[in-house]
Amino acid sequence: MWKKASAVALLAAAVGYFFYGCPDLLRLILEYFRQPNAQQSQNGVEHVIAAAWETMITLPNWQWSKVAIGVNACVDVVVSGVGLLQALAVDPGTGRDHEVLNSEEDLKEIFVHYMQRGAAAERFFSNEEIFQRIAHVAAEDPAAQFYVGGNAALIGQKLATYPSLAVLLCGPVGPKLHELLDDQIVVPPESLQETDEFHLILEYQAGETWGLTRAPQANRFIFSHDMSNGRMSSLETFVASMDEFQPELVVLSGFHMMEGLGRDTWEERLRESVSVMSAIRKDIPIHLELASMTDKDYMNRIMLEFMPLVSSVGLNEQELLFLSQAGQGPHADAASWHAVPDIGRVSDCLLWILERYGRSEPSSEAELTRIHFHTLAYHILASVDGYWGNQEAAAMAGARVASSQACGLESVDASRVELRAPLEFHSSYFEPRETLSLNPLEPVTVWRRGNVTFCLAPVLICLHPLRTVGLGDAISAEGLLYSEFKTQQAF
Repeated sequence: MWKKASAVALLAAAVGYFFYGCPDLLRLILEYFRQPNAQQSQNGVEHVIAAAWETMITLPNWQWSKVAIGVNACVDVVVSGVGLLQALAVDPGTGRDHEVLNSEEDLKEIFVHYMQRGAAAERFFSNEEIFQRIAHVAAEDPAAQFYVGGNAALIGQKLATYPSLAVLLCGPVGPKLHELLDDQIVVPPESLQETDEFHLILEYQAGETWGLTRAPQANRFIFSHDMSNGRMSSLETFVASMDEFQPELVVLSGFHMMEGLGRDTWEERLRESVSVMSAIRKDIPIHLELASMTDKDYMNRIMLEFMPLVSSVGLNEQELLFLSQAGQGPHADAASWHAVPDIGRVSDCLLWILERYGRSEPSSEAELTRIHFHTLAYHILASVDGYWGNQEAAAMAGARVASSQACGLESVDASRVELRAPLEFHSSYFEPRETLSLNPLEPVTVWRRGNVTFCLAPVLICLHPLRTVGLGDAISAEGLLYSEFKTQQAF
């Protein structure tokens, strides 16, 4: 034990002493640790980063005391994706994406499509009868697990682990979900209903195979036939509840559920949603948590009509690329990200969102000033200067919870994670651009583009994840908890 501790201490001292005088030393040390024969230094870099998190992640001077969250909530039924499809007697085959699912064959094709990419996705299942039959088979699986589901409920569940924080949750809450929710979460009586909404979570592990398909990394595919969440039926209750609750922060999610209802329905409901949310006081920041979508027209409407109303947005790499494609932003011609998304390209997309839909200029009437981007290997918090504080700690806190929660632990175990973030990267894909590097002793890299500051934190990826569902929501919740919203807004 003392030998490993001494090795970590020696690494920390060496990197700290030589980092600025010899920039190549950092790269050489990290490459050494990644060599399979370096047994005496196994998990060295991961130990250094995990230790740095414990000293560098600090809460802001001013913290939230009341958070209102809505409006999607459900019960997640988690099963093996391959196991469920085998139980349905579906044969493996080729993958194909679908905007809406109508049959077991559609489910098989879209599962293969995303499994072979190791990517997360979520879709609406339009045929209620077939969905109920699939859900029955999933629930009968002896290995099936039941959890709190829905972005809003998951974010609320994470925030409720902090005793000093009062959490209001509005959404369709049935008896099973009510039983699963933390006792600290307040649910208005108007949100309670007689039956639960169930979502099926098909998980797969890194290296798992089905037919000719092999998953490059662990992830999950989600589908449901959920009309209550699809229509965001709790939105009016959500906003009405704020008069009594008086929140300091509002977290909103569930827009992706409306997409499968058809254009006429979502157009009308989106107009109503914009009108309802406009009634929230301007001094209360709103965080919007996005999720997987496929309709570019629908995404464009959200960007144009709703995104300027919110102060903060949380999204992953699939959602960021789709958003850029829908709005003809930078790198919109890319079909998908390859392996670890290029940081320069991600930075370009984040800057474009803040400049086009946010308050990157003092004259803008938009409210958007912060984006929390998360992908498997790293996170980026991009914020307009003068509006948010403690963002370096917030980025690292999000990375830390991704590492611990994926492994099913309360804290990071450096022997069960690995670093895959790039050691060097660029601030932009375009010239002129800045060359940046990762320092394990201070595992957050900061750069500025105009009046937008970017904070990048590497993630220590769990080698054998126990559960991938809800990680994005936990990341956003933790990032918000460590963020400070500045009421005195000045450039």
